[in-house]
Amino acid sequence: EANPNPNSMKFVVNKMLIPEGLTFDFPDAEAAQEAPLASELFAKFNYVERVFMMNNFVTVTKQESLSWHDIAMEVKEYIKNYLEEEKPLFSAKLLKGYEEEFAQNQEEDSELVKKIKGILDEYVKPAVESDGGAITFHYYQEDRKVVKLLLQGSCSGCPSSMVTLKMGIENLLKRFLPNEVQEVEAEEV
Repeated sequence: EANPNPNSMKFVVNKMLIPEGLTFDFPDAEAAQEAPLASELFAKFNYVERVFMMNNFVTVTKQESLSWHDIAMEVKEYIKNYLEEEKPLFSAKLLKGYEEEFAQNQEEDSELVKKIKGILDEYVKPAVESDGGAITFHYYQEDRKVVKLLLQGSCSGCPSSMVTLKMGIENLLKRFLPNEVQEVEAEEV
């Protein structure tokens, strides 16, 4: 599936690949060492610049100089064959680390952070995920009343992501939490 980022393509499968609530974003081959599918995509296709996995999809970001028209089918077939062979997506070490970090982050949230995450989960995440990306709460800077979000997958480097962030997410959070949120900022992973 195409998405607003012209350099990213979302490849959807008919089963869940990733446990609910987890995202795996690999901005380069080095980061993908514990993720065999992502690692192979970087090694096999020299034009792959980023691999993102969540729920039931894999988003691949390519070099800007190439057209998806020329390469989408070979990436699709590679992912399809890899998954049909039931090869592992991640090392046990990587998956355990992500699950522990996710659980720890859930336990430590203040009431305000829980509200912010709830708004993001209900109003923002479904739309962003449908485009092959993720926007994840990173932290809240209380003194400046700033919410920091991580842009992942197709959102990372997307030309329209800043418009979505400022005109959509920032306005939404200000409307729901006018005394607590003054600004939303992005950090690309």
